[in-house]
Amino acid sequence: MARVQRPLSPHLQVYKWGLHMVLSILHRATGAALGAGTLLLAWWLIALASGPEQYDRFLSCMESIPGRVVLLGFTWALMLHLCNGIRHLFWDMGKGFELATVSRSNQAVLLGSILLTGLAWAFGYGLI
Repeated sequence: MARVQRPLSPHLQVYKWGLHMVLSILHRATGAALGAGTLLLAWWLIALASGPEQYDRFLSCMESIPGRVVLLGFTWALMLHLCNGIRHLFWDMGKGFELATVSRSNQAVLLGSILLTGLAWAFGYGLI
């Protein structure tokens, strides 16, 4: 039997990586991270309801450097998912598909998520 030559499907090596691809992957990853982060929120609520000793244990864990890194990552994931979700709402209305607009919205999503994370942490520490 003769072997039929079929075209290969394009793969990641074929495409030039751009910010739009990274943000698409990050949108999915931050959605999963927020789902996992809900366990952190549940831990906080359970510790709060369990009394001062359990709440102090939770606080000591979250006030450590690894705990703050996790909280910072959770905050940034929330803000990135929020900003990208707003952009997706515009896309659902059929707006913003021009290449120049997509490029600007990519930068706006990334910058907006960083600024909102900084604002949330500044507000949380009472700097604002």
